[in-house]
Amino acid sequence: MQVDTKTDDLSGTLLDWYDRHARQMPWRVGPAERRAGQRPDPYRIWLSEVMLQQTTVAAVQAYFQRFIRNWPTVADLAAAPDADVMAAWAGLGYYARARNLLKCARAVVADHVGSFPDDHDALLALPGIGPYTAAAISAIAFDRPRVVVDGNVERVMARLRAVQTPLPAAKPTLTALAAALTPQTRAGDYAQAVMDLGATICTPRSPACGICPWRAPCAARRQGIAAELPLKTPKKPKPLRYGTVYLAQREDGAWLLEQRPVRGLLGGMLGWPGSSWQEGAAPQSSAPPPPIEAAWLYRGEVRHTFTHFHLVLAVHHAQAHHAALPRAGAFVPAPRFDPKALPTVMRKAYDLVAQSPPRVHPD
Repeated sequence: MQVDTKTDDLSGTLLDWYDRHARQMPWRVGPAERRAGQRPDPYRIWLSEVMLQQTTVAAVQAYFQRFIRNWPTVADLAAAPDADVMAAWAGLGYYARARNLLKCARAVVADHVGSFPDDHDALLALPGIGPYTAAAISAIAFDRPRVVVDGNVERVMARLRAVQTPLPAAKPTLTALAAALTPQTRAGDYAQAVMDLGATICTPRSPACGICPWRAPCAARRQGIAAELPLKTPKKPKPLRYGTVYLAQREDGAWLLEQRPVRGLLGGMLGWPGSSWQEGAAPQSSAPPPPIEAAWLYRGEVRHTFTHFHLVLAVHHAQAHHAALPRAGAFVPAPRFDPKALPTVMRKAYDLVAQSPPRVHPD
């Protein structure tokens, strides 16, 4: 692997492009604002980086703005009730991030007087902050020359240097290439510039090479293989799991919900009582008894995909008598029930019940 020694030229070219084309985001301080003396808020950078893991800018913006309205500072977030934060997070997925969000906010308040530390090692010591997030905060919030490598950066580096080792094996090489190009000044702007380049021009499919600021030095473009990179090792097929959920509503409109265990998928979130999720099991074969005595009706099934498996849930619904006592969960009064606060898979089950008539169960 040969590294171009003109790293300053490459970095400078990209920063010139970023000064003209930087994306506007609610957590970002753009080049013009930086020149005017405005500094990024480490709290906003941290919050956005945690939210952006495994999802897109478009999906995150509304969540970010809601969090900032509800909890404008890290101290506000640290003081928030867990249930309120988990409800506000619902739909973003990877719920361990929301639990770590609270742990981190409380550690910043307790151990750092409510201000994020500008020391990289101190950032790494905070709950839920790994190497990527620590590097992003260090570079973007504090302008430290840290190497920030996400999927966009990996793609740009693979194409710029025509790296044909498949991911994930190529990660160390791509990180080294990114490090070689990271400037000592404006490191935060540079990190965001590479991510913007990957998100808007050097896209996964049909990269717009004709308008790329790195068009000339891009080895993959010269070889005609830019759209093929980065190569990836084929993933194993995701397994299929099955489960059952029970949705019970009382005459007064209250819904029967239970809080899931803190550990595991959807940990700490509210959801519908039901079975465990098992591979190779028919929807009814491992279902526990319904959580309340009622006339249960099968409403169909919903499907959802998690990172490591596909899930099929058989959905049952009943109108419960006011005096009936549930064996699991508790009734949430109608004024306090908000389906938008449910995890996505649980909201799919609610939407199915709300929109469809009863059906005959296939079993």
